[in-house]
Amino acid sequence: MKVLLIGAAGTLGRSVHQALRERGHEVVTASRSDPALTVDITDPGSIRSMYDRAGAVDAVASTAGSVAWRPLDRLSHQDVMDSLVGKALSQVELVRQGSAHLADGGSFTLITGVLARDPVATGSMASLANGAVESFVRAAAIELPRRQRINAVSPTVFVESLADYGDLFAGFEPVPVRRAAGAYIRSIEGRQTGQVYMVG
Repeated sequence: MKVLLIGAAGTLGRSVHQALRERGHEVVTASRSDPALTVDITDPGSIRSMYDRAGAVDAVASTAGSVAWRPLDRLSHQDVMDSLVGKALSQVELVRQGSAHLADGGSFTLITGVLARDPVATGSMASLANGAVESFVRAAAIELPRRQRINAVSPTVFVESLADYGDLFAGFEPVPVRRAAGAYIRSIEGRQTGQVYMVG
């Protein structure tokens, strides 16, 4: 399959890329820093250009998204808007525009996270965005045309990211990023739709 991988430069993106290549898929990578296919997923015009340059694909996998990490009483309105756009609305736009470029029976796989169901202090924007993505996935699954499928991967903190995020996830059991990459393979190569694959 030809898979468009968005956010390929990050910890999760690199692991998903490796897993896809090991399974024999053709991988087209895109990220803010990708010299071959640069994309800013917060910009609908940039997403449009990415799809035009990538051409027809069999699957779209998103490992990208950003949110503000601040105590609730220090969040600005702009923090809220940036978080919704950075992780939720950006991925909705990937699906909204991408359906026309996706093969019959092709799949979208989006990224959410454990904070949709198990929040932590300073993570309210992550909880908000993750919950929105998961609700969207369930709704879009019944509307996508041409037998297209959509799922989300919802991991806990990665072992590889403990140095940066470990203090925020005290008491959470970390998982190797490779496990989350396996959930992407399950979504892309499987037949399910409207699912949220919880990892950890």
